Amino acid sequence: MHDTLPLLDKIRFPAICRGKLETLQVNVGYRCNQSCFHCHVNAGPNRTEEMTSDIADLALEFLRRQKIATMDITGGAPELNPHFRRLAHEARLLGAQVMDRCNLTILEQPGQEDLAEFLASEHVEVVASMPCYLQDNVERQRGKGVFDASIRGLKRLNALGYGHDPRLTLSLVYNPQGPSLPPPQTVLEADYKRVLGEQYGITFNRLYVLANMPIQRFGSTLVTNGKFESYLDLLQNAHLDANLGGVMCHNLISVDWRGYVYDCDFNQMLDLPMARGRHHRVHLADLLDDSIDGNPIRVAGHCYGCTAGQGSSCGGALKEAAQ
Repeated sequence: MHDTLPLLDKIRFPAICRGKLETLQVNVGYRCNQSCFHCHVNAGPNRTEEMTSDIADLALEFLRRQKIATMDITGGAPELNPHFRRLAHEARLLGAQVMDRCNLTILEQPGQEDLAEFLASEHVEVVASMPCYLQDNVERQRGKGVFDASIRGLKRLNALGYGHDPRLTLSLVYNPQGPSLPPPQTVLEADYKRVLGEQYGITFNRLYVLANMPIQRFGSTLVTNGKFESYLDLLQNAHLDANLGGVMCHNLISVDWRGYVYDCDFNQMLDLPMARGRHHRVHLADLLDDSIDGNPIRVAGHCYGCTAGQGSSCGGALKEAAQ
């Protein structure tokens, strides 16, 4: 697989600094029951990286000491980590909002038969990957049979109150099929709600529209197909300075399965650790009682994926969110 960091590191991006830390994003491991084309984590069934109980405890202690409002749990399929449920439960006891980056098909995996009920009982926000409302497009990205399994998963979540009960938020995530900018979020959300509602009786709260990042599996494919430079040109030409204030790294840190800290999940996948003084790598244990507000954020060419067009972040489009 092609390493895109040397290419991205040559591209200048405007300097940005941190605001107030509000979200602790915890990547509990790269193992997944799927291997999606657009996955920026390069996750899959054969990945063995997995957060231990000690690091999960450390994440909870950081959440408590720093009074972080949100724990965003991701992977891989985060639910495959044996400490996922304890992490979610104890974060809720600390008063934090908990988000689960769920691929939906995990709800049908052996051993996960009661996962949907657990998420509902803890009032965990489900952020579910659903790259299209059309079967062919979904299975082109995520594999045969994934669309039907995703529809069954969404119906199951709806039956528990997700998308209806104000305490049970269900968000869907869209990614383009290839090296193009995503369409306007509000327009696409209306299409999703209409098609999924009319054809399957599915309801959800909101759609997050994300650009594909030129890293890991997707970035390597761009290099192989000779489209890396043209995609970066597209992102750079569509950059808007107005989006710089809304990118996720202003208020979020990303922690990997070992406890090392990054300015965002994308930097984690590029192995660009947070810069802090003389430390080559910052561990979460180093930050338990420290403030990082105002610190510089490590940037490279991939950051244009967050500032191009309507903007893109963990919470979807930036311009429309601001409006």
